Amino acid sequence: MIMNVLSAAAVVDIAGIGIGPANLSLAALAQPKPGLTATFFERSSEFQWHAGMMVPDAMLQVHYLKDLVSLVDPSNPLSFLAYLAKQKQLLSFINANFDQVLRREFNQYYRWACTQLPNLHFNSEVRSVEFENGLFLLKGDTWVQPARNLVLGTGQQPSIPAFARPHLGDTLFHSSQYMTRKRSLKDKRVVVIGGGQTGAEIIQHLLSDTSALPASVTWVSRRWNFSPLDESPFTNELYTPQYSDHFFAQPEAVRQSLLVEQKLASDGISQSLLQSIYRRLYELKHVLHHPCKVRLLPGRELTAVQQRPHHWSLSLVHGHSHVQEELSADMAVLCTGYAYQMPECLGAIEPRITRRNGEYVFNQDYSVQWDGPQGSAIYVQNAARSQKGIADPNLGLIPWRCANILNSVSGQALYDLDEPDAFVQWGPSAAFDEVSDARFDRLTALAN
Repeated sequence: MIMNVLSAAAVVDIAGIGIGPANLSLAALAQPKPGLTATFFERSSEFQWHAGMMVPDAMLQVHYLKDLVSLVDPSNPLSFLAYLAKQKQLLSFINANFDQVLRREFNQYYRWACTQLPNLHFNSEVRSVEFENGLFLLKGDTWVQPARNLVLGTGQQPSIPAFARPHLGDTLFHSSQYMTRKRSLKDKRVVVIGGGQTGAEIIQHLLSDTSALPASVTWVSRRWNFSPLDESPFTNELYTPQYSDHFFAQPEAVRQSLLVEQKLASDGISQSLLQSIYRRLYELKHVLHHPCKVRLLPGRELTAVQQRPHHWSLSLVHGHSHVQEELSADMAVLCTGYAYQMPECLGAIEPRITRRNGEYVFNQDYSVQWDGPQGSAIYVQNAARSQKGIADPNLGLIPWRCANILNSVSGQALYDLDEPDAFVQWGPSAAFDEVSDARFDRLTALAN
């Protein structure tokens, strides 16, 4: 059986499941390394990056240099700047002086990168993964791919409250389907649940067309206010390899506490977007005197959904007073975030993977602990937030993480990942003080 499989497809060093930004980065960084073989499989027919949330004016919340490769290999031909140069638009991009880059343009960049990589296989769903004779066997409908190492890049899936799941449909849905579900909302009552960046982008879009405004737009958030992303330079130090390593070394209780403290460093709303929404509210109310009723309701939690003959009834609880409130909606959008789910195709080897509190247990190199032999590793992208920090599901450190994976697979430093000391000293200062004291003693001796 195994001999037939091996004759059908050559063994590769890396087989990746899912082609999103993370595994696309891995493919781009693996390509220039001779002797390292990798192939990637995606069930969709083409690259799609949050297609249901590709709102026209949505902007990246990270710098454009945090692309597929630049963090570890800025000379790579698949950088964002290389893409702009290939498209003959680099000078125009510089002159435009963007504070943030349109998400649609970054999606175009990702799709262009896909055309440059021959080892990406779309329309190729992995139905199952088995492990036999020291090899992972990825099985599709008509194909089998053996690999020495496995990389899961299936991304996070929509997180939907259990009480809302039975009611999902055309007029109550997760934000990931917003652009595909939206329809004419003129004179309709629309409720948006969720006070993060996604909720803000949808609110902006709902209010953008004066000729087709809903009768009412209500924005509900559990947070006490519609708070801005903390993107100051020192907060952005949390998105560095040095901090990721420091965070990984902390006890679990400390990591959980830090994640709560750092909420707005990863899940706040861009300052420019908040300003744009506020100015639009001012225009609608004080300049246009438009009858569209806009309500902002922070400090509330959605607790139940009921379907009425001609509308939705949404139950809210006010966080401080615990007073119950009811909203009526013709359409409700759930901006309730995402959570990692193990792909179904891993069912055969799932019992062999170590879990703690329902999560994978990660090693330093982004492999997960399991009972397989050394040299046969399972690496997972975008699932280590509780162990690696808030940067893990973010775009910013993807190339660094992928370079770690490639170094681990090859057993050598294909990419130089040595980092200088960070500006912020996250750990205890005892060692630093000892060095400083020794230097002071030497300087004193010289002075005397």
